[in-house]
Amino acid sequence: MIRSVVIVGGGTAGWMTASYLKAAFDDRLDVTLVESPQVRRIGVGEATFSTVRHFFDYLGLDEADWLPKCAGGYKLGIRFENWAGDGEHFYHPFERLRVVDGFSVADWWLALGDRSESFDRSCFITTALCEAKRSPRLLDGSLFSSGLDGSLGRSTLDEQRAQFPYAYHFDADKVAEYLAGIATKNGVRHIVDDVKHVAQDERGWITHVRTAGHGDVAGDLFVDCTGFRGLLINQTLGTAFESFEDVLPNNRAVALRVPRDEATDMNPYTTARAMNAGWMWTIPLFRRNGNGYVYSDRFISPEEAERELRQAVAPGRDDLEANHIRMRIGRNRDSWVNNCVAIGLSSAFVEPLESTGIFFIQHGIEQLVRYFPDERWDPVSIAAYNDRVAHAVEGVKEFLVLHYKSARRDDTPYWKEAKLRAMPEGLRARLDLADSRLLDEETIYPRYHGFESYSWNAMNLGLGRIPRTPAPALAHMDPANARAEFARIKAEADELVAALPSCHEYLAKIND
Repeated sequence: MIRSVVIVGGGTAGWMTASYLKAAFDDRLDVTLVESPQVRRIGVGEATFSTVRHFFDYLGLDEADWLPKCAGGYKLGIRFENWAGDGEHFYHPFERLRVVDGFSVADWWLALGDRSESFDRSCFITTALCEAKRSPRLLDGSLFSSGLDGSLGRSTLDEQRAQFPYAYHFDADKVAEYLAGIATKNGVRHIVDDVKHVAQDERGWITHVRTAGHGDVAGDLFVDCTGFRGLLINQTLGTAFESFEDVLPNNRAVALRVPRDEATDMNPYTTARAMNAGWMWTIPLFRRNGNGYVYSDRFISPEEAERELRQAVAPGRDDLEANHIRMRIGRNRDSWVNNCVAIGLSSAFVEPLESTGIFFIQHGIEQLVRYFPDERWDPVSIAAYNDRVAHAVEGVKEFLVLHYKSARRDDTPYWKEAKLRAMPEGLRARLDLADSRLLDEETIYPRYHGFESYSWNAMNLGLGRIPRTPAPALAHMDPANARAEFARIKAEADELVAALPSCHEYLAKIND
């Protein structure tokens, strides 16, 4: 029986793993986390998927308690700005498309041909809530969509049925600290020390890590949460890393933590603004913004990128420290090798364009619990783990490449080159189909990767990849029900904008 797990590396990945394993296995599993005091965390303000609520509910944590402690805010979706080079914007929300007479409202929007309002404003309620900076919760704490409220209990990503209407923004360092407190209270042993050596047996399996001040730390299963270094999975075990730089253009980022002067000016969404050599994020936290520029150093230098970022989000604030990050874009060929599992950046990373970092961590942890080993170390189960993790990453890769291929920008060398890059196998056929009709669950990437067909369609339509003709069947159908549904969407949006408090007003209440 596997009795002990040693996690090497802290941060969000390490402490999410430690707290989750303790919640899952309690005292039946010894968990030790070894964290170097010298390693600087990358966390610069984090955006998430709506499915992250499964993680917090699994641990039995109350949003009203943990969110204020982590400088948290709400995320109703992502606002994409300037992806056609014209300053315009659209939203990718956490909201499924409604269906009328067997066709989505997006199909009906194409068929009715009324482009006086954009696709996202016509087809989603969330767009109006974002524009009005509304909280998804009323001042009494209730969710605007009451049927989706309440704890999910000990549920997982596999049990996601309804689309929850929001995710979170939070300070990743504060989340790590908060979860560290939960984990150590529940029995996780925390060692703050440098790993000087990783010992292996004659098979190449890890037996222990040797620390500078605490001696040898032995375990049965080792989890690599050392970030892009991949101390165990890559440096020790020599696992091959498969780069995605052939299809995704960006390899660097620079980030700033920017105080927000007007506390009421708090957006309930992430912003991704296209720049000349990449894109810029804004993640609103309760008292500051996390800002960053993701770029390719083939088209702009780190110094120039920092200068552009400062001019855009913090002019005159040369006192704010910039965090330069060299990103390792791709995934390990296998994230589980021998008795070592890589979770977080040591496993895979595909740039933060759709906030997939925390999702990959959560998915990796859940799959580890699902395929948790015994003394047989069943190779079939290990292969199944690697297969699931790889497919989740590959699906996200395809979805992100779509952003660059479908964007209408081609006005700079960076954007011209993005159009010429290779595409993952299968994506070309999907984009060819998207030129003719909207995608569905049968025609998007076929394995679980966290995104549904509404996301693929929202991005294609928002970016400008619009089918040449509407679905021909709709020309033979009465559009009355569709027109009524569009009217209902607008009326519901107006009612919610009037009823809901601002994002800042609600968060200020729970931060008292």
